[in-house]
Order: sequence, then structure tokens, then C-alpha cells
Amino acid sequence: MERPALILLLFVLLMSGRHPEFRPPPRSVVVAVSAKPLPLFPDEPDRRQVGELRYLEGWELDGGTAFGSISSMTVDDSGQVTALSDAGDVMVFHPGESRFRAHIYPVAILPTEKHAPKHRWDTESQAHDPATGRIWVGFEAIMRICRYSAGFARVERCASPPAAQKWPRRTGLESLVRLSDGRFLAIAEESPGPAGGHDVLLFPGDPVDPATAPPVRLSYMAPPGYLPTDAIVLGGGRMLVVNRRLTLADMFTAVVTLVDIRDLSPGAILQGRAVARLAAPMPHDNFEALAISHEKGRPVLWIASDDNGLFFQRSLLLKFAMPPEWFGKADGR
Repeated sequence: MERPALILLLFVLLMSGRHPEFRPPPRSVVVAVSAKPLPLFPDEPDRRQVGELRYLEGWELDGGTAFGSISSMTVDDSGQVTALSDAGDVMVFHPGESRFRAHIYPVAILPTEKHAPKHRWDTESQAHDPATGRIWVGFEAIMRICRYSAGFARVERCASPPAAQKWPRRTGLESLVRLSDGRFLAIAEESPGPAGGHDVLLFPGDPVDPATAPPVRLSYMAPPGYLPTDAIVLGGGRMLVVNRRLTLADMFTAVVTLVDIRDLSPGAILQGRAVARLAAPMPHDNFEALAISHEKGRPVLWIASDDNGLFFQRSLLLKFAMPPEWFGKADGR
């Protein structure tokens, strides 16, 4: 009985969130958001270790119907979060206070598509170039990657990689990573890749540049029963991936894996090592977004959940310290 019930639940999750049929006129709004501090383990307030991560702080965020559904994000060293929702909105805010204000505005789209249904703008992934401020966004429903100027102010160029067109429209372009040498990794949530893993495309350059050669295929091996929902590069040939699972018994849980990406040759199998499991009794939900910032010179991992606009899910934002040995000398990746 579990499988039919899960199928029904997934249908509700996909169809009942913030996805009006047509995109409203572009507008910028500022909303008040409440931030409820969260202990890692409610019955053990001094316990802060989960796997190899050390909990710093976290919040349950509530900004009404306009705020939430975080599917990807970046965080600068001042602690400012720039998140994308799966409804194509940008949310900019500084967490930490019990109440704060979030600036929300829609991502720019191609002028010729301003009347297209809003579900087309399912922004599930992003990659950032800190040197230029440019952002690459993965649109899952239409299997498109667009490059934006800093602050999402302008669409510079878009492309629909042929190699990704067979990926599922709701579980395809879930993760997008820019390596320090200018290459990109795109990870499919469900599309099978070589050796039975998840399909991965390695672009030798900017994926929206017509001069970039076609990508090669690799495979990511997620923990059994889990699906990859976001990834971020650490440097030193390492990458973190957050992997999600939904069951009736546990609802949403996640596993964070540390992945060696020094070998990115065609057909390579990227095998992760589980470093943390996010499940009860700690705060857990539909974790879909990873980011890294620096505080007092130390790297900090941020993890956020997508509430899908549903009353029984939550927008969680958690911060963790990471082992310093994860950050080796930069090696071009």
C-alpha cells in the first residue's frame, strides 16, 4: 500500500504548490518573515553534532504565501541569502533576527515568452561566478539553462542542451554546479546514467555559449533510495550533494554526501560518502538547497528546504560548520 500512497502524495506535492497557471505581471515586493530558532535536537539542547557536521544555528521561516519554496540559493559572506523558488521568484534576505524583511521579485525571462504559463519557470538550480556576479539557472520544466547578469537583472543567453531533453520534466535539471576552471556539472534527479547511477552532464565551458563543445556523460551514485537535489563544490576536488527521500514512515529525510570529483573523465562514476543524515528527531523536511559562505574565515554550510507552498511542510534554513580537511588546496576543480 505504501507505493500508491506515495504516488498520490507526490502528485499533491507537485501540483498544489505555488504554481498559478500564468505568470503575473513582474513586480517587486517586500514581505515580513518570522524566524523561529530551532535546536538541532529538541530534547538535547547541547547536542550539536550530526555525522561530520556541527550545527551552528537554524530557523523555521514563515513569510506567508509570497515567501518559501526555496529550491536553490547562494549566501554571501555578510550572510545575505539570495534564493530561488520553484515558482521562478528571487528572494533576498538576511536571517538571524526573529523577524526580518525579504525582497522578492521574479527572475527576468525572455521577452517573447512573457505570456507563457508560469509553471515553465520552475527554477530548480543555480550556479554562480563570484568574479563576475553572473548566475546560471536551471529551469527544470523546460530543460533550459539561462545565464543572468548580476542580481538576475537581465537574461544574457539561454540554451536547451540536447543531452538533457530526455530527462524527466519534473525531476531533471535539479543540480547545477560551476567548477573553478569554468566547467559545469548538471545532475539529473531521476534520469538514469551510466552504471545505474544518476545522469550527469559535464560541460567543458559555459553551457549556454554556442562555442562550448557538447557535454560528456558521467554518473552519480546516490545513497540507496535517495535522489540528488542540489550540489556545491568545496574546492580540492570535492563536492557536497544533498540527497532526499520521501517515505510514509519518515516523510522527508536527507543524506549529505561528500563526493570526490578529481576524475571527471567520460563515463566516470562519482561515488559519494555519507557525512550526515538529516532525519528525526532533528529538524527535517524537503531539503533542496545548499550554499557555502565564510564567517570569520571559516566556511559555513547552509541547507534549506522547499515547502512546496503546502501547509504541512516548512521552510527550514540550517547552518553547519564543516571539517577543515574537506577544503584542500585548489586543484582547478
